[in-house]
This record gives sequence, structure tokens and C-alpha cells, in this order.
Amino acid sequence: MRLGYACINTELTQRGVSSNKGMIKRTFQSRGVNYASEVALANVRALKEIIQWNADNGIQVYRMSSLLFPWMSEYEIESLPDISAIKSTLQVCGELAKQHSQRLSFHPGPYNVLCSPKDNVVDKTIKELNQHSEIMDLMGLPRSPYAKINIHLGGAYGDHAGSMQRFCDNFQRLDEGTKARLTVENDDKPSMYSTKMLYEGVHKKIGIPIVFDSHHFSLGPQDQTYEEAFYLARETWRGTGVKQICHHSNSRRKYDDPKAKPVAHSDLIHERFQNFGEDIDLVLEAKKKELAIKHYPGGSYGFAIYS
Repeated sequence: MRLGYACINTELTQRGVSSNKGMIKRTFQSRGVNYASEVALANVRALKEIIQWNADNGIQVYRMSSLLFPWMSEYEIESLPDISAIKSTLQVCGELAKQHSQRLSFHPGPYNVLCSPKDNVVDKTIKELNQHSEIMDLMGLPRSPYAKINIHLGGAYGDHAGSMQRFCDNFQRLDEGTKARLTVENDDKPSMYSTKMLYEGVHKKIGIPIVFDSHHFSLGPQDQTYEEAFYLARETWRGTGVKQICHHSNSRRKYDDPKAKPVAHSDLIHERFQNFGEDIDLVLEAKKKELAIKHYPGGSYGFAIYS
């Protein structure tokens, strides 16, 4: 089981290295695409440092920030003034990842809702998901769920079956590279989507894999046991030629703050992910990011620079 983390590297952030620098809407409106281009270039250069840090510390699973290109839904990436330097940097990032067998992914935000009944929401979602895939293409990452773009369905709208069908219909409008990379994830609310629901209503229709999230399982619809849900999600990865990837976190309310919301993630990992001895990749969604790998219970995942 290879462990990874998401987006922010706390060690590098302390040194001023961050790949998710952004701006508020007012700043974007006043300073425009030229400034967004400068920030994007700084972010992808920081991404290169993060990938190198991961390599130096033996970490092979990493979720990139979806904020690499601030306000990217408002412009075309190819139109940025710094696109030449951005492209060359992203190419280096991809080459570094391949050299060190790093699995890179994205998890676009909750406003990406392919099953929305609102056309404008779906149109914006399609553009943004395609832009995530475009970034991966510029990095030379595989067009497969190995380089996953993972999302939630985003809403039930009082009709789970109808919403899943809209998702499947709108999936067909995505670019081919986006379709090849897209995955879906079980939810953390009883009113939303379980692994079983996604299997029946999405995977069986369009074939995309399901990312099993352990913390979400404990909070979402309870229509299977943990083991049944894990193996049902695992079934969706068969035939892809790609190792199953899962998400894991523990309850912040249980371990850090009794007043925290049930969905909140703990600072570190206290309970190991149950993978039943299967070979998987695992993204730890803990607040202390890469430190959760170092302190993973019962593991031997110490970093080179900390040893």
C-alpha cells in the first residue's frame, strides 16, 4: 500500500513554497489575466519543488492542487502570456513524476456538478474538468484513471436515479482525455450516494471507476458493509490496467475537537485503512498533510529528510 497526501506540503509551505496561491475575485477583476498568468507560473514552479520533495522522501502518491491556475474558468490556459514558461515547467513536472513513479491526481471542487439540472452549472463544470485534463496533458500524464480527476456527483435533487442519468449523459460531452481520467467517489451524507448506488447508476452505464473513501463510508448511506463496499469499488478498477486508489481520513470530532462537524478530518491518522491485504494506492486526507504519512500508525513510512 503506497501512501500519499493532498495538495499542501507543510514543510515547503514554511519555506514559502506553495502551489495554490490565488486571489480574490476583486483582484482578478482589477489585475486581469496577466496577473493570473504570473501566479500560475509561480504555482507550477512550486509544484515542481513539491514533486521533487516527494521523490526525495519516497512518496509516490500525490494529489495536485486544483488552484494551480487561479480563476482558470475565466480564460483559456493557452492564452496566458506566460504559457511558454508554464508549459516547459509542467513538462518537467511530468517527467519528474514519471522518473520517480509518482501517481499524480486532481480532485476538483464541489462546484463541479455534472448532474446539475442547470445548464450553466454543467457547462462550467465541463470546461473546468477539461481544463484539469489539459493540465495533465501538458505534463504528459497518462490518459487513464492512473492520473485520476476525481469528483462527487454533487447532488441528488430529490431523484437519485434521474441525477445519475444526467451525470452519465453529460459525461459524454467531456473531452476524450477527461473521460479517460474521470472517477467518482462515495459521499459523506446519508442523503447522497453510496458506493453501491454509484456502481449501479454510474459505473455500469459508463464504466468509470469508483474511489472508495473510508470516512465517507462511515457517514454516508449504509446499504453495504465496509468490506462489501471496498470490494465493490475494487471491482470497478478491474480491466483498467490501473491500481485501485482510495481515500482515508479519521474523525476530527473523535480525535481532535469534540465540537467539530462529523465530516471534518483529523489532524493525523489514528486508525489504519482496512485494505484486506490488497494492493492499493491511498491518499490520506488529514489536516497535517504529509506529516500524516510520517506518523501513520504501525507503518514504516518515515521520510528520508526526517530520519
